[in-house]
Amino acid sequence: MHDADPSETPRRENTSRQARRYSANYRDELDFAALYRRLAAAERHPERSRAYLGLAESEERHAAMFAAALAEMRVPLPAHRIGMRPRIIGWAARRLGPRAVLPFVQFAEMRGRGAYLRQDERTAALAPEEQAHVKIISRLANRTLGEETAQRETWHRTGASGVLRAGVFGVNDGLVSNLSLVAGVAGSRAEGKFVILAGFAGLLAGAFSMASGEYISMRTQREVFEQQLHLEKTELELAPDEEKEELTDIYAAKGIPREQAESVAERIMADREIALDTMAREELGLDPGELGSPWSAAITSFIAFSAGAIVPVAPYLFGSGWTYLATGAGLSAVALFFVGTMVSLFTGRSAPASGARMVLIAAAAASLTFGIGRLIGATTGI
Repeated sequence: MHDADPSETPRRENTSRQARRYSANYRDELDFAALYRRLAAAERHPERSRAYLGLAESEERHAAMFAAALAEMRVPLPAHRIGMRPRIIGWAARRLGPRAVLPFVQFAEMRGRGAYLRQDERTAALAPEEQAHVKIISRLANRTLGEETAQRETWHRTGASGVLRAGVFGVNDGLVSNLSLVAGVAGSRAEGKFVILAGFAGLLAGAFSMASGEYISMRTQREVFEQQLHLEKTELELAPDEEKEELTDIYAAKGIPREQAESVAERIMADREIALDTMAREELGLDPGELGSPWSAAITSFIAFSAGAIVPVAPYLFGSGWTYLATGAGLSAVALFFVGTMVSLFTGRSAPASGARMVLIAAAAASLTFGIGRLIGATTGI
């Protein structure tokens, strides 16, 4: 009987670990292939649909590579069922359009590329192709350079941040929701004190709801951005030459001569902090110093909603009756027209048209709730 070679144990463990990685990679590649085929099926534009199919074929080639590697290791090919990610994203793409889900797809590709860079040479060799997928998704997300430029120009015109947008839309929501609430309660011919009670209850409930929702939204967005920055930092550490080449390509695409672009990229890459900041701005479109504050957005939403919601109920602090309802409605209409002109800064629409539309929508909502309140009051005797 021969003693077992002690060196065989770690070798078998390494082989087993590698097989598990290859199996996971195989399943991930098939999931991405299925996702891209679903995006292609949901896409109406033929050229964009072909682009998704090309991405699917690329992912299938990657899956075949891992299948071959597992065969070399004499490891059975793992069973595969399409995961929840391609199912959910594919479902959303069918209903909202593929472009709506591309930021999630791009982020998943970036994570996959970072994971491949940390594996063996055979797997890391696929990282450039995965990066190419990220670039293709970015182009598909922007459709055309002209549209992307127009969006950036609109953003510069507004000079707005998430906090400002939260404020403007918070005022609008407060005005519309509480005007409708006050109109509904007043329509039931309830006493003024009940209108005030309902108005302030609606104000507080809506303000807290808006604030919590805005906090969660901004917190999630910030965490996504921080993760993207972390992945970019990892790529700079694991593949600095590739990142330098990518930065060179970015500057060359902007019209800088190739040699000069290489020189600039080399100087930037010499300082990792500057390199990370530059790649975040040039590749991800992020400003690392302005990722948004969840608390600022939440507080702004709370104050803004409250400021809008107090307008229709304020006249009832001085009396009750149709005159005070009409006064609240008139003040709300003026405030809504102003908010509409502010919203036009984000949408690029005509300010008067945007303001008028806001007033008409609120008037329709208030009229409907007033009628329902009147009907309930008449049938219940409140």
